[in-house]
Amino acid sequence: MSLDVAIQMDPVDAIDINGDSTFAMALEAQARGHSLSFYEPRHLSMRDGRVYAKTKPITLRREVGNHVDIGEERVVDLADTDVVLMRQDPPFDMSYITATHLLEKVHGQTLVVNDPAHVRNAPEKIFVTEFDGVMPPTLITSDEAEIKAFRDDYKDIIVKPLYGNGGAGVFRLQPGDQNLNSLLELFTDLYREPLIVQQYLPDVRKGDKRIILVDGKPVGALNRVPAEGESRSNMHVGGRPEKSELTKREQEICEQIGPELKARGLIFVGIDVIGDYLTEINVTSPTGIQEIARFGGADISALIWDAIEEKL
Repeated sequence: MSLDVAIQMDPVDAIDINGDSTFAMALEAQARGHSLSFYEPRHLSMRDGRVYAKTKPITLRREVGNHVDIGEERVVDLADTDVVLMRQDPPFDMSYITATHLLEKVHGQTLVVNDPAHVRNAPEKIFVTEFDGVMPPTLITSDEAEIKAFRDDYKDIIVKPLYGNGGAGVFRLQPGDQNLNSLLELFTDLYREPLIVQQYLPDVRKGDKRIILVDGKPVGALNRVPAEGESRSNMHVGGRPEKSELTKREQEICEQIGPELKARGLIFVGIDVIGDYLTEINVTSPTGIQEIARFGGADISALIWDAIEEKL
């Protein structure tokens, strides 16, 4: 089949083609004969109950510095497209949430990946709480006294913004660290939302594993090892990617959460596991598929499109 695919994403001409998962997904769609266009979230509109986007057709190639040809802009009723890929990067803020509401209006006629209502209802650090026995000790609160009591209990803790992404704003407070009060003052100035506080997991030194699930099934994994002196493993802050296979515990976690992901229409999901614990379920704009392929793993782009085409 030939599908009309619109990709809601950040500017396509500025992406890193050797790391961007959206680029890999779009190349696979193009190879299958699907027509591609893209638009930025700011070019999404709703008028009289219809949802429109100012889209531009694109042709892609894996050529650094010359990876895209962009056509003339046109206004498209998204209900007339076959697939919308919701792939803009977080932050998961009111702009992001508004986009899910607009795309929900067309999801019955157009397949939106991932399902926008369930993207909205599955914040990545909160969604984990729906599954028993998978999280490290965790506190979500704005209450300073509760945070201090949690620290008294667990001594070595991680403090981070509830809706943060990419490792931004993640702090480790070890026993004896006197910066908690200043840190809470800083977060209060920057965020209105609660914080998430977790027991520090020493296993992070062995790596923070990204596991990709397609339609509820694990299809590949990548271990990310923090740089020396760094508690974050994100690759853009110096984390080192390593080839990885799933452990028995990680298989158990995937089996526990997979059916719920599938039921919610969350086709492309990336989860983060440290040791025996699940820390995040990424449903907004998961990444890692190119790195997994480079280590000889599955062609996850193909698996994603197999799942999309099957649903259509």
